[in-house]
Amino acid sequence: MSLQLEHMAQLSQQQIMRMIRGISIRQVRLTCGAVLFTYLVSHFLNHALGNISADALATGLYYHILFWQFPPVAIVFYAAALVHAGLGIWAFYERRQFRWKAIEPLQLVLGLSIPALIIAHIIGVRLGPALFGQERHYPQVLYAYWVTWPYKILQMYALLLIAWIHGCIGLYFWLRMKAFYKRAAPFLLAAAVLVPTLAMLGLYQAGRNVVADSESDEWRADNLSQRQVGTVAEQEVLESVVNYFLIFYLGLIGLVLVGRGARAIAERRGGMINLSYGNGRTVRVPKGLSVLEASLRNNVPHASICGGRARCSTCRIRVIGDTSSLPPPSQREAFVLNRVGATDPSIRLACQLRPETDLSFFQLFMPHMSTTARGSQPHRIGQERYLVSMFIDMRGSTKLAEIQLPFDTVFIVNRFLGAVSQAVIACGGQPNQFVGDGQLALFGLSSGPQTACRQALRAAAMIADNVDELNRLLSHDLREPIRFGIGIHSGEVIIGDIGYRDHIVFTALGDAVNVAARLQDMTKSLGCEAIISEEVRATAGLAVGALPRQQVSIRGRLEPITVGAVESAKILSALVDDLEAAAA
Repeated sequence: MSLQLEHMAQLSQQQIMRMIRGISIRQVRLTCGAVLFTYLVSHFLNHALGNISADALATGLYYHILFWQFPPVAIVFYAAALVHAGLGIWAFYERRQFRWKAIEPLQLVLGLSIPALIIAHIIGVRLGPALFGQERHYPQVLYAYWVTWPYKILQMYALLLIAWIHGCIGLYFWLRMKAFYKRAAPFLLAAAVLVPTLAMLGLYQAGRNVVADSESDEWRADNLSQRQVGTVAEQEVLESVVNYFLIFYLGLIGLVLVGRGARAIAERRGGMINLSYGNGRTVRVPKGLSVLEASLRNNVPHASICGGRARCSTCRIRVIGDTSSLPPPSQREAFVLNRVGATDPSIRLACQLRPETDLSFFQLFMPHMSTTARGSQPHRIGQERYLVSMFIDMRGSTKLAEIQLPFDTVFIVNRFLGAVSQAVIACGGQPNQFVGDGQLALFGLSSGPQTACRQALRAAAMIADNVDELNRLLSHDLREPIRFGIGIHSGEVIIGDIGYRDHIVFTALGDAVNVAARLQDMTKSLGCEAIISEEVRATAGLAVGALPRQQVSIRGRLEPITVGAVESAKILSALVDDLEAAAA
């Protein structure tokens, strides 16, 4: 038990450290944006209650305020708003090239306009109550927008649409790489249209009711007292705060524009560098541009599925010549390169590398991948997933080919692979690659880690049963029964389409796949049918003593790993059955 806890603690610590190393400014901005978008959805749904009645609107506001003004939630919300706005301004300064795609500059412009549009509303409904004890809710705000300053309702509708579109674009950039996005896209689109529509209709209906009710002296006395809307002097103070903020914010945007111009001049005065693409194409650009930005500025095709966000590695380049003069990889770049196993210092991400001297390189991914992949399923472009990899190999196929006719050899191998595939599919896995008389099967494409591990163990047992049945059917044609070896390991892998033009296949790449292949090969020396890694055993929930444990050295790995070797794969199904029966 202590060894198991120690192993789990080490795994958790490694996962935490890997996660921290993988955090970038864009991910911080995305997290803060997710908090703000959650608030936006909540507020829009509250507005939509105006389609029911004023009482429903007031009740919804009560619960909305109860949650979002709860101190810990309020701290997170306001911190997210400040960080997101600050990083948005920084992105405006940092971005040197806006020709990624029209939707990205649109998102940036919409985001920068939100603070200027929303500040008057925030000062009125937040600072007014905080400074002067005013009680401004829907009746007071709607009266101001529909009666006192009718033009402001148009400004409010514009703000709602701008904030919603900005948030939806951010969600699109985040979710489009997810496996479920294609299935969820129609529902997300429906929600993206319905939620703001219902919200604006709710405000319209509530505004009409306020206009009608405001003709009553009694309603005015109940809703437009000084305690609720404040005095003229208080209103002047709030307006001055709004004006000062707008001056500060617009001045800040102006400073960013000046800074961008000054940087461009400084970069040109600082010198130009030549970027050679290895195919005879050379471009001359100012220092400070990333290689990907230089490609886009000069209309050089360059693969970049994530749009230069360091969320993929398709923009990778191999530097030709000396790499000592290159700036070291950033924390995010090093994380991505490490994840794809690119330890060679000449391999860099074009979206992150900003050379200061002339550079020669060639692209590792053909540019057409970036355009063809965008129209395909996101998980086929490339995605990180926790999968269970199972390698199955037929023993003695070379000897079989020596004593059998070619047609008979192919027939037997196909029958073996058919028996294996039937077991994999029946247990919820997917046959993936066929390499000679072996197969790679993947589990977890549509299930969680624990379920995937248990499915793989059941599949190994069913493979043993199917091969036994095949041996009985072919007993008159085989001098020796068919034997096999199975290696099972799980972990984070990269899944996607690999290949060229018409020869593209969907598969998995990563350390977990390599380890599974090594374990399968190790069954020969250990004289067993299946070897299961400790990661699979622990994730499946099997007890520590359920499998005989030993440490083995894996080629290509510095440290040994703990595995369980079983003489007969048939026992694995019984172990899973016992585990599930005990849980039930």
